[in-house]
Amino acid sequence: MLILLALSLDIAVSHSCLWFHLAPPSGMPVSCLTLISQHELCNWCTILQSEAGYLTPPTARQIRSLSGHEDAFQVDSFNRALQRNTTAGKLTALFKTKMLSRSSLGAASPSATPTAGKSPAASSGGGQGAAVTADELLQWSSEPIPTSLLRLAPEHAARAVKMFAGILRYCGDAPGSDSINQAQAIETAQKLLHQGLKRPELRDELYMQLVKQTRGNPSSHSRAKAWGMFNLVAASMPPSKDFTGLISEYIHSAVQDMDDAEEAKQAAVATWQALKRSTKCGPRRTLPSVEEIVAHLQSHRLTTIVFFLDETFEEVAYDITTSVAEAVEQLAGLIRLQNYQTFTLYEAVRPVNPKLNPEPMPDEHLLLDEHRYVADIVAELRHPRVVREGCQSRLLFKKRMFRETDEAISEPQFINLSYVQAQHDYLAGNYPVVREDAAQMAALQIHAEHGPGLDQDPDCFMAGIERFVTRQVLMTRPRDEWRTDVGARYKALAQHTKEDARTQFMRILRTLPYGNATFFAVRRIEDPIGLLPPRLILGINKRGVHFFRPVPKEYLHSAELRDIMQFGSSSQAVFFKMRVAGVLHIFQFETRQGEDICMALQTHINDIMMKRYSKVKQAAASDAGKAGTDGVQPAALPPSGMGGNSAYNAKMEEHLKEQQQQVEEAQQALATAQQAESQVRLENESLIGELKDLRDMLSSEAANRATLQDQLDETERQLAELRNELDMTKSALTAATAMANEHCGKVEVEHARLAELEGLIDAKHKELEEVQARLTAATRAAESAAAERDLLERKVQRLEKGKETEVKELREQYEAATADLRAQLKARNEKINELMESAAHNAADLEEMRHELETARRDATELDELREMKSDIERKEKQQASIIENQARRLDELDRLYREEVVARKRAHNALQDAKGKIRVYCRVRPMLDFEAAKNQTPAVQIPNELTVAHLWRDEKKPREYDFDAVFGPNQTQEDVFEDTRHLVRSALDGYNVCVFAYGQTGSGKTFTIYGNESTPGLTPRGLTELFRLIDKDAGKASYSVSLQMLELYQDTLMDLLLPEPVRKGTMRPPIVPEQPPKLEIKKDPKGLVTVTGASTVPATSAQQLLGVIEQGLARRHVSSTAMNRESSRSHLIISCIIEGVNMQSQAVTRGKLSFVDLAGSERVKKSGSTGENLKEAQAINKSLSALGDVISALATEQPHIPYRNHKLTMLMSDCLGGNAKTLMFVNVSPTDANLDESQNSLVYATRVRTIKNNALRDEANKEVIR
Repeated sequence: MLILLALSLDIAVSHSCLWFHLAPPSGMPVSCLTLISQHELCNWCTILQSEAGYLTPPTARQIRSLSGHEDAFQVDSFNRALQRNTTAGKLTALFKTKMLSRSSLGAASPSATPTAGKSPAASSGGGQGAAVTADELLQWSSEPIPTSLLRLAPEHAARAVKMFAGILRYCGDAPGSDSINQAQAIETAQKLLHQGLKRPELRDELYMQLVKQTRGNPSSHSRAKAWGMFNLVAASMPPSKDFTGLISEYIHSAVQDMDDAEEAKQAAVATWQALKRSTKCGPRRTLPSVEEIVAHLQSHRLTTIVFFLDETFEEVAYDITTSVAEAVEQLAGLIRLQNYQTFTLYEAVRPVNPKLNPEPMPDEHLLLDEHRYVADIVAELRHPRVVREGCQSRLLFKKRMFRETDEAISEPQFINLSYVQAQHDYLAGNYPVVREDAAQMAALQIHAEHGPGLDQDPDCFMAGIERFVTRQVLMTRPRDEWRTDVGARYKALAQHTKEDARTQFMRILRTLPYGNATFFAVRRIEDPIGLLPPRLILGINKRGVHFFRPVPKEYLHSAELRDIMQFGSSSQAVFFKMRVAGVLHIFQFETRQGEDICMALQTHINDIMMKRYSKVKQAAASDAGKAGTDGVQPAALPPSGMGGNSAYNAKMEEHLKEQQQQVEEAQQALATAQQAESQVRLENESLIGELKDLRDMLSSEAANRATLQDQLDETERQLAELRNELDMTKSALTAATAMANEHCGKVEVEHARLAELEGLIDAKHKELEEVQARLTAATRAAESAAAERDLLERKVQRLEKGKETEVKELREQYEAATADLRAQLKARNEKINELMESAAHNAADLEEMRHELETARRDATELDELREMKSDIERKEKQQASIIENQARRLDELDRLYREEVVARKRAHNALQDAKGKIRVYCRVRPMLDFEAAKNQTPAVQIPNELTVAHLWRDEKKPREYDFDAVFGPNQTQEDVFEDTRHLVRSALDGYNVCVFAYGQTGSGKTFTIYGNESTPGLTPRGLTELFRLIDKDAGKASYSVSLQMLELYQDTLMDLLLPEPVRKGTMRPPIVPEQPPKLEIKKDPKGLVTVTGASTVPATSAQQLLGVIEQGLARRHVSSTAMNRESSRSHLIISCIIEGVNMQSQAVTRGKLSFVDLAGSERVKKSGSTGENLKEAQAINKSLSALGDVISALATEQPHIPYRNHKLTMLMSDCLGGNAKTLMFVNVSPTDANLDESQNSLVYATRVRTIKNNALRDEANKEVIR
């Protein structure tokens, strides 16, 4: 058994051995001392020798704020946990404690705490049984802690222990553990951040653990890692308010104590900056990702894209702590925008899921708090939840609001961004305008975008009109009228620049009552006077609050700012107390943007108040300037109307000149006196500055003297310690002499140590003498400086006395001269005033008499004119009343005749269509093709007349004949075919459901009939062109909106051909549409109209736009080649055009649908040669057409049950066959004998359809009922 008992312990380190010298306690014989085994010495060396400088770890500076937080630390529980862990390792802990305390005493600074020299292990549960204090808890340790440092609940205390183990593992301080790689370090860091962000109770505990591991850490590598983790935590979350001061003080003092070359100082400085930013912005909302952590630790920055309203974008760099305000400032620097105070970032949310949002909706812009972290926003935008909810989000840079001060800013970039935003709001329909303003604004936008000369290209000019006129206004007049009106206004702008056009556009918007407003969508909660609809839009600008109906956007009412007495908001609502027709009412609305609404309103009120205050202040300043130009206000001159005395006026002017000259002389004397006083003041200030410098020199000398005295005391103390060590060493040497035979080597080392200590004592004596010499020199310098200071003080006193005397004399002279001048001026002014008063009275009397005479003359003349005017007005009023009465009767008669004519026209038109049959069937025979003639095929279908088709059938002697509503032969054109279809477009505009579909075998010309090609367009292009021609014709009577759906039924699967394309790979944003397309469901509305929920709906304002959308959809349709057709349609195509109209006079709302259906052709597999996938397609096509045949048979035989639900095709066409639609069917047949069987089946099929009767209904309702 080895025994180690020591009161003083010294260490000498060599390359291969470690020697210990023991001084026994009193009462213990020297024979009890033994040397420690070599194995234990190696273990202790491994623990202590973490680096070359292990004997001098960093000094733990005292944390002054710790005394106010001692109650938050659970010191007692920590000590009890330590006592439970002291059964082993006591010898090691005692050795480490003694050695580190001795080494720390030699390097401790005067500001170190009494316990700063204690071992870090003493506070770590490393096995020491002595009680620790709160200061000792916050010192570095490589051992795990037994419990939390702060007072926490038991479950949180267990997590705190695991957190500290993670910090040890991250810093490489965990005993017996290997270093971890970067991936493991990042994982550990994420776990620590997760605990702090998820549980606020552990946030302060994590900060205290990091203070512990960075305070007094002896290893430079471990210290740098700990500060890196500290930086990451400070950037992600701030401490609580109770610990912010303590942590700030510690970080600041730690930065001051570090050397510039130290590796950890850079991380400590970054921690200080990160703590200031996180304290301002709060904790992160999301857990930092691996990418963010790696970039932060490597001092790199990530990038994200911020869009502008014109779809351009810029890349913005950000890190964990970058806030929205900092990103806005950075973005303003990138685009060179100086006045960016009214700009900020928004989250632009665009609905893209047709099922959740079947109607096209505008983007919703959500204002982002300027204290939010950009990293949090980017993480939320990239979250899969955004895609699942059917929305695409992105960052958007735009103005928060248009302010009164914007008009005074002339920065080009600011004006351009303001124009882009105002144009975006206008085109989004936020500013309802009349047609004249819309035409002028369209001309200005075209000129600002393209400059002059665009009207030379009619197509491009018309495209510009459709782009820059809102859809609601565009549908109110024909396109030709728009082209003429906008073209004339556009030509008038030829001499203007693009900047002039932008400025004029902004000026027109500002003149609107609701121009440059910020808009918020709200719901009505309380409306005392019943003016507002349930849903409405609030617009707030410098004029007040404006109310709009949302769809279609319609201006309702405005409340000026002066009428709003009070306003406020909560998290779910906003209220206004405002005056309406002179009576106060309280309006309340449901919204989550109540705070933004109140902020916008308050901002405009503040701008107006500041503007008024500035005007009043400028007026007051100008009045004061006029009054202060002269020392005495001159007396008023006599009025010019008074007959005058020239001699009197000359004397008066001469007198005033003399007075003015005297005043100027007095002012010059005053200026001279003030200049002399200023010179004396400057001399006095220079002397005071010199005196202050001397006092600073004396203070610095006194400080140096105190420092030298402290060094002297420290040297004496160290000398006394060295003497004590020398005495102990001598006693130990005496005790060890008895054992000289056994330990001769030890004696030699002791002698060497003794010689070394004696040399050290001599060096200290020399240093003490040098310090005393410096102290003597400093004392002499201080005495000489004090003498010089006394001389300067006496000199300053003499100068001050002389200055006071001179200033007093000058002031007395000035006051005496001023008093004399004032007395003279007062006497002369009194005399002048008396003379002027009498002259003014005389002039006033004369003017009054002249004025009365002129007034009497004017009154007489005016009375005669008024009498004549009265008689004329009475005569004209009678004439106008008669004319107005006649015109009113004429207008009533015309209105009655117009209404009767409209009703009669529609009744006649519908009666004509009913007479032709609700389902009309036309037959079309295509021409023979070249390859059919090459195969020696012959025509087998005959057309006896324009209503009949006939063909020979097998052995029958007479040909079979089939009657239809119309038959078109091979030589008839597409225009001939469309002629009868043209009138159905009018029915769709009137609110009916109209369907045109083509049926026949594959290769019979169905697709050509329905769509045609570029040179010979078919029914669809011609029908849509006719539709917009009629809309333009009725532009003055009704307003229409047109939208399109395009569906494909492929192998029993319904597909949307207008779904947006996904975003290409490599872009920043996630896909616009989900990976799984939205589910399409076929349903019927209460009026029997078939609708497909989830299908994309594309709005359009022109036939060209609709045809372009259809071209895109046709490119996605399934087409393949067979033996009977090179481009065979392998699916059923349904093109539906929905038309909604509002009659401007009666306000009746109609909703019609115009559908074009291209059915896939029936085919025989033997003839078409279909195999593989084509075979599956053919089977699916035949199955669907068979189900359609069953429906037609059931309808033709008037069976009680119609099997619409047997197939999706029959469900889609259920309103066309036996429903409420006006239906036109084209049966397409091939003329050759090779296809006679299929042609005969198609003709029989079409004959059955002719017997079906539909019940066409018009979809019309009152506009107020719909609202």
